[in-house]
Amino acid sequence: MSETLIVARQQTLPHGRLLYWSVRRELWEHRALYVAPLTVAAFSLFGGAISALWLVPTLLTKGGAGLMGIYPFIAVSVMATALLVTLFYVSAALHAERRDRSLLFWKSLPVSDGTAVLAKFAIPMVFTPAAIIVIVMATQLALLAWSTGVVLLNGLSPALLWARADLTTMWVVLPYGLIVNALWQAPLYAWLLMVSAWARRVPFLWAVAPFVILMMIEAMARAAAKAAGAGMRSTPVADFVGNRLLGGFAEAFSVDGRAGEAIDRIGQLNPFRTFTSPDLWGGLVATVFLLAAAIWLRRRREPL
Repeated sequence: MSETLIVARQQTLPHGRLLYWSVRRELWEHRALYVAPLTVAAFSLFGGAISALWLVPTLLTKGGAGLMGIYPFIAVSVMATALLVTLFYVSAALHAERRDRSLLFWKSLPVSDGTAVLAKFAIPMVFTPAAIIVIVMATQLALLAWSTGVVLLNGLSPALLWARADLTTMWVVLPYGLIVNALWQAPLYAWLLMVSAWARRVPFLWAVAPFVILMMIEAMARAAAKAAGAGMRSTPVADFVGNRLLGGFAEAFSVDGRAGEAIDRIGQLNPFRTFTSPDLWGGLVATVFLLAAAIWLRRRREPL
């Protein structure tokens, strides 16, 4: 009787709670998702702390020129590491549970295929951006506190440092940019999940191979057209791949999304243009279909 009550209670758990614990399970099993960016942040902080020992001469002789360089470096290094680790995680997320046959155990629990796939999709869409923001801000704040201590120990006013180390703009642009980039790359993550649910081996290779082959054919056609004296200026496949991979960064962190001038003032942000972009919404529509395909494949695929 008690076992029947337990099963009945499990089957009536709210979907939100099931999703929450499914995400917790992903983080518990794949600790590199946060250990790797934390490690990079620690090394960056150590390097910044060493360079801060020469902070006072920089303030007095150069007026603080180049002082802010370490802060965007911390942001970029942590962001690049976290996104790279997340990319490999997503590409193997559904394939790994079929390979090690843990899929049979997870299917025995009252967690639907939709919840399982959405939990994995929540890692690049929610957890990774949030982790980057927390890690970057904490690291930059720790470095600023250390630098303030160095300035005070040398008998100078911290105002000299704080006037040049203004992190306000960066702390506004970074969360905005990460949200935009996550939405922009959503179809990429959904595509990797779908291929991971389908492929029997090396899902990352299967995910990139079609685009690499098409780009090679495109390059050969362009070379042949050039040899024949005919112009072939457009490269739709390469442009599409480049736009979907890097277009989010340009849209998020450059003025008007042109990848030319980096945003250095809050007033340069243009959320209306960004969130009404046809490329952004087209990608989100594709994401829905790709996630539906991933859920369908997980439901029907057997362990390897």
